[in-house]
Amino acid sequence: MYNQSLAMHLQYILIPLITLILVAVLVLGESIPTQSMSLKERNILRFSMTLVDSVDTLVLLGDLDEFEKAVKLIIQDVQFDSDIIVSVFETNIRMIGGLLSAHILTEHIRKNNGVMLWYNGEMLEMARDLGYRLLPAFNTSTGLPHAKVNLRHGMKDEHLKKSRETCTACAGTILLEFAALSRLSGDPVFEALAHTAMDALWKLRHRGSDLMGTVLNVHSGDWVRRDSGVGAGIDSYYEYLFKSYVLLGDDKYLVRFNRHYNAVMKYVSEGPMLLDVLMHRPHAKSRNFMDSLLAFWPGLQVLSGDIKPAVQTHEMLYQVMQMHTFIPEAFTVDFQIHWAQHHLRPEFIESTYFLFRATGDHHYLQVGKKALKTLQKYAKVPCGYAAVNDVRTGKHEDRMDSFVLSETFKYLYLLFSEPQDLLVDVDEFVFTTEAHLLPLTIAQLGNASFNFRQSGEHNVLDFMRTCPNSNRFLPETVRKPLRNLITGSCPRPLSGKRLRALDFQGSNADHLRAIYDMGITMVSLGDGKVRLFHSFYNAKSPEDGEMGIIFMQEMLELTKMQSMNQLAQLQAVAYALDNNSNDWIALMAGPSHFGTELAGERFVEGELIISIPFRACDGPLNSADISGKILIVERGDCTFVSKARLAEAAGAIALIVCDNVPGSSGETQPMFAMSGDGTDDVSIPVVFMYSLEYNKLGAVLKRKQKMSVRLMQMIEFKRWQLEKNSSQPTTAKKLYTTEDIIDPVSLKKKDQTSGSTVSEMESWTEKVQKGGDSSPGNVATKATATSESDEFKEEL
Repeated sequence: MYNQSLAMHLQYILIPLITLILVAVLVLGESIPTQSMSLKERNILRFSMTLVDSVDTLVLLGDLDEFEKAVKLIIQDVQFDSDIIVSVFETNIRMIGGLLSAHILTEHIRKNNGVMLWYNGEMLEMARDLGYRLLPAFNTSTGLPHAKVNLRHGMKDEHLKKSRETCTACAGTILLEFAALSRLSGDPVFEALAHTAMDALWKLRHRGSDLMGTVLNVHSGDWVRRDSGVGAGIDSYYEYLFKSYVLLGDDKYLVRFNRHYNAVMKYVSEGPMLLDVLMHRPHAKSRNFMDSLLAFWPGLQVLSGDIKPAVQTHEMLYQVMQMHTFIPEAFTVDFQIHWAQHHLRPEFIESTYFLFRATGDHHYLQVGKKALKTLQKYAKVPCGYAAVNDVRTGKHEDRMDSFVLSETFKYLYLLFSEPQDLLVDVDEFVFTTEAHLLPLTIAQLGNASFNFRQSGEHNVLDFMRTCPNSNRFLPETVRKPLRNLITGSCPRPLSGKRLRALDFQGSNADHLRAIYDMGITMVSLGDGKVRLFHSFYNAKSPEDGEMGIIFMQEMLELTKMQSMNQLAQLQAVAYALDNNSNDWIALMAGPSHFGTELAGERFVEGELIISIPFRACDGPLNSADISGKILIVERGDCTFVSKARLAEAAGAIALIVCDNVPGSSGETQPMFAMSGDGTDDVSIPVVFMYSLEYNKLGAVLKRKQKMSVRLMQMIEFKRWQLEKNSSQPTTAKKLYTTEDIIDPVSLKKKDQTSGSTVSEMESWTEKVQKGGDSSPGNVATKATATSESDEFKEEL
């Protein structure tokens, strides 16, 4: 498949075009006006993208003779001093990645196979030349690169003067290739710019949801499209976060991946489906269809160690493929066609390969066989393999993208090959998003990243993910319940759909009836708390009883995830008991979506001052006394961010906003995170305190008249206090906080009266009560779950 397609590409496309230009120049003495050629023809002629993008596949195929010929052709004919506009993203992943991979593999086979001894690093120099031609795109105020650049004139091209927008994946899929280029060439500029772009993207995440949008302005950093998912526009950003950690060993990229991953699984994942949401309103779906690019996600989940959901999503995609012959470019939530094209994309085959490598399950060989036969039957044409214009009719397009040879066929070959038959050990390499091979030894070549766990910017919760042992994992047990997810041409009926803990609402009568049928009893404990008891034999049927067990398990997982997220975001307003005391009290506060983020060991300490007037919407009248102090204002009459701007203008070093609802408290209500207005021009930290917490602070301030506090993360306050106490082992110190700030996940305990297992489930607000916003008006519903049966006790 690969050899035929590449040969046809060279014979019928690339060589005729080169011949045409040579005849025009050498024989006729004139040049062909490129204006008469299509953009695709000009790019093929001057760029030879397919040849460069796919050449490393020949090494995996073991065809070193053809590989050597292709390398000579690249060195001889490919040049980049051309007046053409190219995509920075595509040029990086296909051309720079292809040249670097070919260079690395050439050096590998020179050393181990004694061939191509004539090679002298020409492709590395070509990659460096091309990299320099992309650098003008990074000249932005944010550090995010423009989407396109002219290879000869940079950003001075007339067509690029209005360039403003790029996608998250475009800006976030640079680092692997640029880091490899810097470390192989010794020129650090490429890696430095790529790190800057990744850092800029991280700062633009929504701090409440940890989600990213898909399109943004490279100059202002403003989001243009706030849809958040794992498909088109954002897919490879997630991939490069994780793979940058693997390739470069920099912990900060693992931290960022884990934060994003947890957010995706919380808001975007719907069982096996992945549906886009709004980054700033993560419980609101932004569209009712999925695009085929999300098929890479199961493969990334395998690499990160989360195999079960990978199996589920892959099984859903496989059923879509069987239903429509190919996976359409986009399909709806009921698995009907939304966009009918199929471009022979590699993502599904890629995930199939990684699932097989992780599980050894021969089911994935059968999936690969099915995909291979489908390609041969419906996509093969005399000159290679053609994209399908409409999967319903089988009509072809006159195109075969370079990724077909670079990725689709490569992953198919790797799926069916034995590792010992390959010339290289692929476990010693990282596959880029275009399936180019970069060696893990890159990390040893300089620019080494420091250990981010010791930097203090993130807390230990960001590292709480480990890889499972896939040797005891049986994918069949996960696939089996999904076997009838798609029946015929219609989705399965929803009448028997199981109620998930994620969707449960305590005020919904149908939901209460559903959990009753599952054998679950809900008992009110007062103060907004409920306790759930489950008895298998009280269920309406054995099937309902099993659903009840699953529901209880999901409820516990929901509580655990939300409590961990809340604990990580919780802020503290801390102060000493008296001027000479080492004992401190920490009052709970909520974060903001604007201003400086108090993360890790970062804190602000200063004297408190109350604004006059208290709400300060027209600016504080006592502004002369505010400079260098922490200002306190009351919520109301104007936006949070307006108060913050006025406080900063008056010289405040931080702002505390107290609630205007009497009796509100963080102990009984969900954490409140203040939203901005889309313009993040505030540079001071801002925190929010409920009324009861602020009353405690105000009482001390009234008594002392002059008082200093420290604003910081609550988890860092606890760590700081522990460190202070450990430095004075002879004196027992007490950690002062406001009574059980948040109980992350209560330890399991035995109920003394029934002997059944009880797990306290705190702060389960967003799902028990409809609405899910973080306003103080929503009182958290708390739950306790108990599961028991007449013959056995099962601890959930």
